[in-house]
Amino acid sequence: MRSATITRKTAETEISVTLDLDGSGQYDNQTGVGFFDHMLDQLARHALIDMTVRTKGDLHIDAHHTVEDTGIALGQALAQALGDKRGIKRYGACALPMDDAQVRCALDLSGRPFLIWNITLPTQKIGDFDSELVREFFQAFSTHGGITLHLDQIHGFNSHHIAEATFKAVARALRDALETDPRKADAVPSTKGVL
Repeated sequence: MRSATITRKTAETEISVTLDLDGSGQYDNQTGVGFFDHMLDQLARHALIDMTVRTKGDLHIDAHHTVEDTGIALGQALAQALGDKRGIKRYGACALPMDDAQVRCALDLSGRPFLIWNITLPTQKIGDFDSELVREFFQAFSTHGGITLHLDQIHGFNSHHIAEATFKAVARALRDALETDPRKADAVPSTKGVL
């Protein structure tokens, strides 16, 4: 079973995350931040990961801690669910179009976190959501998930479309990387023997 539940409690947030990497894209995400919930739903649906997120954060301040700490917990849950990563394809890539926007994602479930962020959101807000929090989420997710994550915006002018294309591109690339390699289902995909 490639699944995990992570709980995280700080003075700023209280989070519970459950992931099933072999799911069908079912989701139930409640963070108190509507746009962020919508993005997490996209991540689950297009990665075919079953995901339940419950976050209570200090939204009376802003959504920063809620978004960042949810990214931390999701990354930790992903790493735990993957275990020794035996049999996975490890790499994934996707060029995802959404109306005016196209975002390219390439990722490696390497255990070596690194984020390349070539995304420009032209507005400071998407509704009442701070646009800069999209990067904060992926920084936390890649760091705590052990993901080398490269994100490049090919084009786009609508912030909502660019952000959503980013989440969907990561989801589709993640879906590919998580798949079992039928030719090496019993091996860790590394010449080192560990990831």
